[in-house]
Amino acid sequence: MIKVLVVDDSLFMRRLVSDMLNSDPEINVLDTAKNGAEGLEKILKSKPDVVTLDLVMPGWDGLTTLKHIMVEHPTPVLLLSAHSKKDAEITIDCLHAGAVGFVLKPSGELSLDIENVKDELIAGVKAASKVNVTRLKSLVAKKPKKQKHKLISVNKIVVMGASTGGPQTLEIILSSLPVDFPAPIIVVQHVPTLFFTESLAEHLNKVCELEVKVAENNEIIQSGKVYLAPAGSKMTINSCSSFGVRNLIRNPRVENPEPRITEHHTISLRQEKQNLCGPSIDISMKSAVEIYNDNSIGIILSGMGQDGLEGMMGIKESGGRTIVQDKSSLIFGMPKAVIEAGYADRVLPANEIPLAMEEYVS
Repeated sequence: MIKVLVVDDSLFMRRLVSDMLNSDPEINVLDTAKNGAEGLEKILKSKPDVVTLDLVMPGWDGLTTLKHIMVEHPTPVLLLSAHSKKDAEITIDCLHAGAVGFVLKPSGELSLDIENVKDELIAGVKAASKVNVTRLKSLVAKKPKKQKHKLISVNKIVVMGASTGGPQTLEIILSSLPVDFPAPIIVVQHVPTLFFTESLAEHLNKVCELEVKVAENNEIIQSGKVYLAPAGSKMTINSCSSFGVRNLIRNPRVENPEPRITEHHTISLRQEKQNLCGPSIDISMKSAVEIYNDNSIGIILSGMGQDGLEGMMGIKESGGRTIVQDKSSLIFGMPKAVIEAGYADRVLPANEIPLAMEEYVS
C-alpha cells in the first residue's frame, strides 16, 4: 500500500482528494493536514510514502512547506496546481526545490470538478511512490566544472527528452554548458500547458549561460541556443533554402554575380491536444534524424513510459550518438526502456552528461 498525506487548506478539497485516492486499492490516505506547518508535523510523525501538496495556503504556502519537507524529512511530493501563469511559475520553482511532479486542478484553486483529473492524480501518486528519496537529494548535486577549451560551431544537433523529474535535471545539465556550445539544443519536456513551458524557459534562462527560449514556428535554428518545445504542439525540424547574390561592394569586379543558396534548418510547430505526456519526444527526434542524419545526438532523461524510445532507435540506427540518464533519474522508466532496447551509447548521471555532450559535438 502507498501511504499518502493530503495537505490542503480547503476541507472540501481534502475530502475529495482523499476519497479519489482511497478508491484505488493500492493507495491508503493516512491523514490530512490543513496547512503546511501541520503537514510537516504529520510527515515527521507518520512518515508517508507520498505527500500531495496544495500550492496556495495561508501561512506557509506550497513552496515554503516543500522547502521545510526537503530539509527535515525528504519525501516525494506531488503538487496540486491551478491553470495560471503565476501558479505555473511557483510550480516550476517547487520542482527545482524538490517536488517530483504536479497535477493541474481543472478549474482553479477550489475545483469542484477535480474528479476530472482522478486518473492523473492516482497515476501521479503511484509514480511519486517509486522515487528513491536519495535521488531527491542528488538533484542539488554539485555541478561539474565548465571546460576551458574553445568549441567550434558544427553542423550537429542535440535533442533532449524528459518527463517527470526533467525540469530539475535540465537545470543541472544546461547550466553546466558553456556559452559557446557549438550546436543547437532541442528540449522536449512533457508539460500540460504553455504556461509551464514559458515558466520553465524563463527559469532556465536565468541560470544558464546559453539562451533558453520557447520555440517559435518557422524560426531558424542557431547554435548555442536552447529551444523548448511548447506544450500543445508537435515540434519538428525542417530544412529550407534561401537565395542571394555575392556582395558587389566586396566584389566590384564581378559583372554577373552567381546566385548563392543558403540552407537553413527551421522549427515547425503543429497544434495538438495538450496533455501531461506531450509534446512528443519521438516526433522531434525522428525529424532531427531526417535532416541531420548521423549528426544527431539524442538524450533521454527522467520520466515514465517509453516516449523517446523510437526516436533514440532512429538516431542510433542512423549513426548518431545517444546518451541516457542512469538510475539517478527521479523516474527511471524512459531511460530504462532505451537501455533495455540496446540504444544507449552512454549511461550517465546528470552531472556527467554535459561533458559527454561536448565530446559528441566536438
